[in-house]
Amino acid sequence: MDFALFTSDGALFFLRWMHIFFGIIWIGHLYYFNFVQGAFFAETDAATKNNAITKLVPRALWWFRYGALFTLITGLFLIIGRHHQGFNFASSWGVNILTSMSMAVIMFLNVWLIIWPNQKIVIASATQVVGGGQTSADYLRG
Repeated sequence: MDFALFTSDGALFFLRWMHIFFGIIWIGHLYYFNFVQGAFFAETDAATKNNAITKLVPRALWWFRYGALFTLITGLFLIIGRHHQGFNFASSWGVNILTSMSMAVIMFLNVWLIIWPNQKIVIASATQVVGGGQTSADYLRG
């Protein structure tokens, strides 16, 4: 039996849905951080905030980072697959996709090279405070 999923069109269909799935994870966590977590941290006491930073935030950031990574990877495979099917990057489709891809790479790099290193400092500082220590000097410079 020939299943459509085991053709190049089927593989691209699967990749497209994985790209959407990982994109929802990535951007969904971004909305969570901006609209839910930020408001909660503004209203809560320091002990609860530090406890959440040490236990909840690392897990949420893991999904955020890897959602970004797998969105980028599946997007790259989609572009490669479409290019092998004969889609031209000089077409309007190609210009739109390459523009979007450029923005996605910038967003991905922001997640991994700016947001994540800074959040590691915040998490380490909160862990020190929960353990009875002082707030990290790196966090205070922030």
